[in-house]
Amino acid sequence: MNLSDSIRSVFDFPIPGIHYRDITPLLENPVTYQEAIRRMAEAVKGWGKIDCIAAPEARGFIFAAPVALQLGAGLIPIRKPGKLPYKTVSLSYELEYGKNTIQMHEDAIKPATRVLLIDDLLATGGTMDACRQLVENQGGEVVGALFLIELLDLNGREKLHIPMERVKALIPY
Repeated sequence: MNLSDSIRSVFDFPIPGIHYRDITPLLENPVTYQEAIRRMAEAVKGWGKIDCIAAPEARGFIFAAPVALQLGAGLIPIRKPGKLPYKTVSLSYELEYGKNTIQMHEDAIKPATRVLLIDDLLATGGTMDACRQLVENQGGEVVGALFLIELLDLNGREKLHIPMERVKALIPY
């Protein structure tokens, strides 16, 4: 099964000049969605024990939760400010056109917790590198990063500060 056949290209969204990769056709089909989850879980089998999966909202959750269940790991939601109910730790980071802040619960990660980062798409790498920093600042060990899609021409994996062999994407564009 070629998963890229289930990715829709939308030109000029959300702004003119952007070529958006829409994952909703893949998600709408239980066969392709289940296959994507199976392949994501399989891609990290040789990476040793994974205690938790951390993922940024919102599309990261779509893949992280079922992969966590497949791997027998916990799930750590990384959210925008004001979305988590308990005490949080935050990290602000620069985007191409502005700033963003992410948070997670302060007790989500214990020292030496082995954490896999998951998101739907790797573009410039800014959000996932901020997730890595947030996890490491709490004493977690990032074992790698996993994506459904990677936009190769944006060189996002180079910004992640994760060994290249520990950055995987199922569908490269």
